[in-house]
Order: sequence, then C-alpha cells, then structure tokens
Amino acid sequence: MTAPRVVIIGAGIVGANLADELTARGWTDVTVLDRGPLPRTGGSTSHAPGLVFQTNASKAMTDFARYTVEKLLELDCFLQVGGMEVATTPERWEDLKRKHGWATSWGVEGSLIDAAECVERWPLLDGSRIFGALHVPTDGLARAAKAVEVLAARAGSRGAKFIGSTRVTDVLQEGGRVTGVRTDQGDFPADVVVSCAGFWGREIGAMVGMDVPLLPLAHQYAKTGQVAELVGRNTEEVEASLPILRHQDQDLYFREHVDRLGIGSYAHRPMPVEESTLDPAVTETAMPSMLPFTEDDFAPSWEQSQLLLPALRQTKVEEGFNGIFSFTPDGQSLVGESADVRGFWLAEAIWVTHSAGIAKAVAELLVDGHSEVDTHEVDVHRFEDVQLAPSYVYETAQQNFVEVYDILHPLQPKLSPRDLRVTPFHVRQRELGAVFLEAGGWERPHWFEANAPLLKKLPHDALPPARDAWSAQFHSPIAAAEAWHTRNGVALFDMTPLKRVEISGPGSLEFLQSLTTNQLDKSVGSVTYTLMLDTAGGIRSDVTVARLEPEVFQVGINGGIDVDHFVKHAPPGVQVRDITGGTCCVGVWGPLARDLVQPLSREDFSHQGLKYFRARKARIAGVPVVAMRLSYVGELGWEIYTSADNGLRLWDALWAAGQPLGVIAAGRAAFNSLRLEKGYRLWGTDMTTEHDPYEAGVDFAVRPAKGEFLGRDALEGRTPSRRLRCLTIDDGRTVVLGKEPVFVDGVAAGYVTSAAYGYTVGRPIAYAWLPASADIGSGVEIEYFGRRVAATVAAEPLVDPGMERIRR
Repeated sequence: MTAPRVVIIGAGIVGANLADELTARGWTDVTVLDRGPLPRTGGSTSHAPGLVFQTNASKAMTDFARYTVEKLLELDCFLQVGGMEVATTPERWEDLKRKHGWATSWGVEGSLIDAAECVERWPLLDGSRIFGALHVPTDGLARAAKAVEVLAARAGSRGAKFIGSTRVTDVLQEGGRVTGVRTDQGDFPADVVVSCAGFWGREIGAMVGMDVPLLPLAHQYAKTGQVAELVGRNTEEVEASLPILRHQDQDLYFREHVDRLGIGSYAHRPMPVEESTLDPAVTETAMPSMLPFTEDDFAPSWEQSQLLLPALRQTKVEEGFNGIFSFTPDGQSLVGESADVRGFWLAEAIWVTHSAGIAKAVAELLVDGHSEVDTHEVDVHRFEDVQLAPSYVYETAQQNFVEVYDILHPLQPKLSPRDLRVTPFHVRQRELGAVFLEAGGWERPHWFEANAPLLKKLPHDALPPARDAWSAQFHSPIAAAEAWHTRNGVALFDMTPLKRVEISGPGSLEFLQSLTTNQLDKSVGSVTYTLMLDTAGGIRSDVTVARLEPEVFQVGINGGIDVDHFVKHAPPGVQVRDITGGTCCVGVWGPLARDLVQPLSREDFSHQGLKYFRARKARIAGVPVVAMRLSYVGELGWEIYTSADNGLRLWDALWAAGQPLGVIAAGRAAFNSLRLEKGYRLWGTDMTTEHDPYEAGVDFAVRPAKGEFLGRDALEGRTPSRRLRCLTIDDGRTVVLGKEPVFVDGVAAGYVTSAAYGYTVGRPIAYAWLPASADIGSGVEIEYFGRRVAATVAAEPLVDPGMERIRR
C-alpha cells in the first residue's frame, strides 16, 4: 500500500518533529510548509526559552514531556541541567508534596529538598525566603531552534521536503476529504493535511470551517545584564549549568544565558493578540511572534526576582520582548481530525515541553490508528459546541493564563462564564440550595443545602470523619446524608449532562456491532453495557446501548470524542444524532424507588414487568418517557428520559409523589461515593486506551464469539500484568483525591485513579492501577502530601456483591 501524501503546515518544533516521526514510520511523501523563512520562521519556536519541566497533573502530558526529553537528548539538543520549583509559602510547599506524588505516580525521578540544598544547587537564591523545592534531575533546557534544524535534516534524508516563505491560503477539499493546500506559491496535493501552525492555527482551521479553540497571548521574557556570580560558569556552547528554576508563587521562571539570566513572567495582565494584525516579516531583530517589551508590566516581576535572587540587584534588565504563544479553554493542547473534512488534522497549542511526545502520538494515530499514550485529554473533540464560541475561548484562555502557576484543587470550578448549560430541573435545584460545580459547560449539583438537617438524623456509624483541609474543599458532609438516603430511601439524581446519541437507520445494528465488544443483537427493549476499543485493544470508551426500535438505538456515551468516532465510521444510511440538549434524564434510585414511580404510571414497573437492563417507553404522570432499568449507584431504580420541554413537569411530579416517602435530591458527591462502592468504572479516569478490558476488570462486556469488531484481534492471548484494584484506607479517615502514587513492598508500583469516602462501608475507598501480583488482602501504601497511608486491596464490589439490592 502506497503511503499517503502529507502536507504539514508549520515548520516549528511541532511540525519538524511530526515530519521526523512520520518519515521514521515509512510515510516519506511529506511536505512541510511555513509562511516564514527557514529555519527561523518567526513562530513561537524561534523565541522559545526552552524550559522543560516534565511533571504534570496529567499522566499523558508527563509522558509526552518525558519522550521530548529523551528525543532531544538523542539529538544533542537538550541541556539536562535539572529543574527546581521553589516554595516561598506554606501552601506552595504542600502543593510541591502533591506534585512530587504526581512525578512518582508517572515514573519521573524527583525529590523534595530543603532550603539549604536549594541554595547549594542554586547559589543565587536567598535561602531565608524558601521552604524547599521539588528537584527533578532529568528536566532541563530544550534547544528548540537547533532541534528544528536537526529534525528537518533527518526527515529530509528520508524524503521529506521543507519549504519556507510559502503562505497557505486555502485547504483544498472534495467530497468531504482534503485534496491538498493552496499557497501563494502554488498548490500542493495531499491526502492528509496537518496544521501545526501554532498561533496561526485558528486561521488555518477556518479554511475547513473548523472552530479552533485557541487564543494567542503575549508572555513576557526578559534578559538581564551580566550577573557577576555567573561569570565563568558557562560557555557559549554550554550556556547553562544551574537547574531551570520556577518561582510559581510569583508566576516567574528563570534560566541561564551564559553569564546572564532569562526571566519569564506570567504575573502580568493577559495580553490577547489578534494574529491578523501581526507583521509577517522576519528579520534579524524582529519576527511576528515577538512583540515590543512593556516595561511597566514587568516592573513588579523584576522586584520579586530581586527578592528571590539578591544578586540581580547589581544588574538590570537589558532586553526583553512579549512572545506570543497559544492558550486554550482548559490549558491543554489540541489534537485531532476534523469532524467534517476527513484528512485534515490539528496539532496545535503545543509547547516545546510536549512537542516531540505529541508529534509521536499524532504520527501513531495517522499510521497505526492508535497512540501508545492516551490522547483524550488533548483531543479537540473534547469540547462542547458552547465551548467553541469565540467569546468563551477569549475569556477562559485568558483565565488559564492567569492561573497557569496557581494552586488549583481538582474540583475547582470556573467562576466565569457560568450557567451556560442548565438542565430543566435547574430551577428546582436552586430552590433546594444546590451547590453547583461545572463540567462541559453544564451546571451540576454536588450536594443540596436543603439536606443539611438530615445529617442530624443519620445513625452514628453513618457519620463520616472530619476531612483534612485539602480534601474538604468543594465538599460537604451533606453528601453522607444523600448517600445514606439513597441506600435506605429514594433520591432523585440529575443525569442530564451525560451525553447521549441516537443511532438509527438501516444497518444500525451491524454498525454498532462492528464498533463495540458486547452482543447487541437482542430484542427491542434490551440495554447493554459495552466497550469501544482502538485497534490495539485499548478501551477508547464504555457506552450503554438501548435498543428502542429495531433500527433505533439510544447510546449513552462519554463525550464529543465518541460522537466523532461514530460519525467517522457510520456507513451511508446510518444517522448519528446528538440528542443530549433536547432531552433530560433523572435517576430515581433507592429501595423505595418503585413505591414512588409505580403509582404514577399504568405501565408495569415491577421486577418482572421491567427487568434489570431493560428499557421501555411509558408515561409517568402523563409525561412520555423512556425508562431504563439501570443504576450507576447500585440501587433499585431507573434512568428516566424525556424531552427537555417535559423535564420540569416530570421532576415536579416525581417530587410531589415522593414527599410521603421522604424523597430527596442528591448530587454528584454522593453519586461518586455510591458508584465506587459498587465498583463501577469511570472512563477517562479509571481506564483509557492505555488499558485493555481484562486489566480494567470489564472483560464481562467482551464477547469475541459474536464476530468481528474493532480491536477484537488485538485482545487475543492477553495476560494482564497489572489490574485496576479496589483499595480501602486502613485508618478509616484519610480521603485521597486521585493521582497519588501507590507503593507495594515499599516500591512505587501504581497510582490512584478515583477515590471517595464510602458512606455505606464507613471507610475511604480508592481505585488504583497495581501489578497483578497485588492480590486481594495485600497491604499497600498511598503517598498523600508526603506521608504514607496504609491501605488494603479489597474484593469488589464492596456493597451488594450478589446484586440483590439492584434486582429487587
């Protein structure tokens, strides 16, 4: 098979890496175009200071950074001087303990060092101002501009062509596929076009009608004059020997330039840039990505720099610029293929730190159909339509710039914009004192202040212990009352934000069968939990498929990435329709659920009348609904769907009928605890494409005997070397939050995925990836803010293993 023709737009660090990765895999018909002259094109790579700190809250981003370090070392384009992040406040010191946990979880060598060792490693520091630092010896400085030249030469030796001073003016397409690009120097045919254009990415995306949610922002970088203490330490060839340094309490970072210091600052006001206003000319002294330095904005940062590094008082800022790079609504990169124009790909908003790693992942997706590292966190289709609005991108990208070095809690929601998407039940939830957090633009109640009095009525053994200050943020003990009431009474849960699509038309069953692992050829009314795999057998999603008519299926999915997957593979005649916004869903769960629902309907909601994992169209209080006998919390009940216009009427009817039964509204905090007690996995957190069904404990949803499906062959002969395990915390009170390292026999061997306090079982729960040898009953330790917490591998599920409660 002939390799496709590829055009890469952008010859910076991302485009050059992608050309190298593709040609290394045999795709040698690669042309790299850039509007600027080669090799210094005038994009962000041309001025990048090159600091590479690998540790990140995201495992994927850490993996991408680690590969970047490995590759640049191989190319002799990396100074591995190490990295230090100093703490000048108690809060930052605690956060560095958490960050050290991330490094340990993701396999990055690092250590927490005291102030004395900080000064030993960085003699210019005022040790009296710092508590300590996180030191990572494998961090360092990328020589980005040199790397581009080396990569271009290597890719060129395999057949790639790099062409500068060529501006792309259009992306050519026919029949929904790219056919090439048009430039001011002529047309270039292509089967695949990848935009690696950096802050020009919005302009390129618009050529295929694609909203690219990035915002170019200017970021200050200054260089001092000669620093006496640095004289003689370095050479022009080896320009740095001190670790790269971050002072995140003041939004600053530092690196050496022989005997001068470079200082980067995020402490200034956001400076959004309209790329169409930039001068495209590139000269020895100017380029479009470098704007004039604004001294007033830098003045506070200079003062803070002198406090941390007193030696700077003997010098001054000699030069500086405001360099442009890209921010997105959630601070992550943008990778993926257009939903409308096949063959058009994005690889945008990628910093030098992650450049080689993400380029490798994109090359793997193009050539092999799957990436070794899970990419859902950077997939462009992760955003909802409302999050693609220019006003939303403009506001949230700037906020991400402001918060780039802030200490952020995992549950911390945006303050603005809010109330973008509210469910039909929102007005009633507000009346009940709902405390909303936000995800995907949706307002999602996490608990209800109206339930506070229920805490006083709980049995003593159902009251949870007090939490530490960190885990107590964005949490309320009211969740205990809501969980207890769900297990012992009945509660209403708003499930509307969970995305769902309708798949219909001739061939729908065969289409779904080809993409999923479980047997879907069942009678109308069946509901099936199943998986979607990638070509390597990794779990790309878990979905719930309800067969409502012979050729109509409602599929509960995990987000826009799944929608794109269905649309991409759908054959002619099969329609994929996102119905989330036009519908709503309330989960009615608890041992009294049937007592609430049955009197409101003429349909039979008995156990025999509507069995577990069955669906039926019905009327409840006159409202037309689809009721599915499912329970993500492990109790009797249904997911009840109706159209959005009928939603409030449905809620009010259920609420009124439930008053004699003590019905309550319950939120996501209780929901998360209940689902972990039942051992239900959350895709994207507990399992991703990096895990197969046998490792993740969801192989019950795999039916190889049903016939061919995507990823089936890759599962043959698998023997898991690791497993997702349930842990209970031995001290009964420490609630971890996820991503903490887990130690087996004193050695870091895995990491926590999901965690919560188990209100039914009366102790904290964590799920973690561990070696398969860590069997039930094994003792392990979780590192939480620098201290080891004992835990035990437990049999799952912790609640109702015989499924009696859910099948009443």
